[in-house]
Amino acid sequence: MKLDRFPPSDILKPYVKYYWVCTTDEDVPVEIMYPSGHVEFCVHLSNGGAIRHFGNRATKMPTLEVLGHITKPTTANVTKGTTVLIARFHSYASSLFFPDQVSSFTNDSVDLCDILNKESTSFYHLLMEQNTLEEKIKVLDDFLVQRLLKGDKRSDQFKFMEHLCQHINKTSGSLNLENIVTSFGFSERYIQKLFHNWVGLTPKAFHSVLRFNKSLELIQTSSATLTSIAYECGYYDQAHFIKEFKSYSGITPSHAAQLHKTM
Repeated sequence: MKLDRFPPSDILKPYVKYYWVCTTDEDVPVEIMYPSGHVEFCVHLSNGGAIRHFGNRATKMPTLEVLGHITKPTTANVTKGTTVLIARFHSYASSLFFPDQVSSFTNDSVDLCDILNKESTSFYHLLMEQNTLEEKIKVLDDFLVQRLLKGDKRSDQFKFMEHLCQHINKTSGSLNLENIVTSFGFSERYIQKLFHNWVGLTPKAFHSVLRFNKSLELIQTSSATLTSIAYECGYYDQAHFIKEFKSYSGITPSHAAQLHKTM
C-alpha cells in the first residue's frame, strides 16, 4: 500500500489537516481500520473498490464518501488497484463543510451525493476530467473552499473547540470533565453539546481515541514494551490498555505489533 501526503491551501490549513492518496498494490482481504480521531472525505479515483464492515454491517465504499469517526472494530476488503484521494479534517472542523450533523457520520460511511446531490456530482465530474493528481487535488481544495465560504463559520465556537480539543490532546491519564468545566467556565451540558455538534464524539470518547492513537503509534515506531506503552499513554494498567485497544480495533496490542512487523 502506497501513501502520499499533500498540504491544503493556506485558507484551509486551519480546517484540513492534509490530503493524502492511498493506492492498494494488491488485494487486501482484511484491512483493520483503526480509529483516527478525524472525519475524512474520500474520493474514489480508480476502478478498484472497498467494502467496509462496521461490526456485522457491510457497506460498499461510494464514489464520494464521508467517513466518520470509528469507535468500534471495523475492517475493509480492498481490491488491487484501488486509489483514493482523501481530505482529513482537523477533529473540530469537519462540521463546517457538511450540512448534516457530524455525529450522524460516526461509525458510518455516507455517500456525499445523498447530502449535496447535484453539487457533489458536478464536483466529481470536474475532478475526474483533470489529467494529473496535482490538478485533482486543486479541484478538491477549491471545492472545500467553496463549501467553507457557503457555510456558517461560527468563528467563536470554532476557536473555542480548537482550543478545547488541543487541551484534551495534551491531557494524560483519564479525562476529568469537571476540571475542564472549571478551567473553561462553561457547563458540562454545554461542552457535551458542542462536542456532539463539532466533533461527533463525547469529550471522553474523543480523549480515549487520542490515547488509543498514541499507543498505536508507539507500538509501530518504538521498541518499548507494551507495559511501558500502557503507562506512558495513561492507562491504569496493562489489562485496561488491552481492553480499550481491543474495543476499538478488535485485536490486542500484541497482535497489532505482530501485524506491523509483517508489513
